[in-house]
Amino acid sequence: MSDFFQTFQGPWLLPLIGVGLLSLSWALYRLVQGKAESLESAIAEISFDRIEGLIIPSADEGEILIDCLLLTSKGLLILEVKDAQGIVFGGNKLQDWIVINNDRRYTFSNPQPALYNRIAAVREIVRQVPVAGRILFLDEAQFTKGVPDLVTGTADLVADFGEPDKNAANSKIEAFKPHWDLIRKAALTSNST
Repeated sequence: MSDFFQTFQGPWLLPLIGVGLLSLSWALYRLVQGKAESLESAIAEISFDRIEGLIIPSADEGEILIDCLLLTSKGLLILEVKDAQGIVFGGNKLQDWIVINNDRRYTFSNPQPALYNRIAAVREIVRQVPVAGRILFLDEAQFTKGVPDLVTGTADLVADFGEPDKNAANSKIEAFKPHWDLIRKAALTSNST
């Protein structure tokens, strides 16, 4: 055993560590890149246009931030993305949700009330268009006690809001475009004040 240890102590040790770190870095990069590609692929499949970082007036005379608003063939979709890995304990009536991942445990506020406020703010601007909201947990999240309302994964998001025939959806999209422009106008007005 000591001969084996002495063999790797010499000039081989540093290159071996370097190759190991390089392999680990590449694996982490691919993991993050894969998540981004999966999310972008899902968004591209369901949306015809999108606005990120949208600020619009809220019902209480303040402003509300929407991370991602999508124009879909089923109306407007507010998307809030959560990248939680591990088991998520969340529920409609819980104030805080818990994520447990290996030896790490953390909490975050229930995202549903804020999403309901965002949906209401968008509906104030575009009253004749369906407005939905989803909290998208990327694929590493597991809800073992049931999935709360408005929570989805990428596959379910595509199933719920996808349009297999993009050409057939064009007439719906054209009907939604004036309302989409109202959102853009409200955002510009809100940003200038």
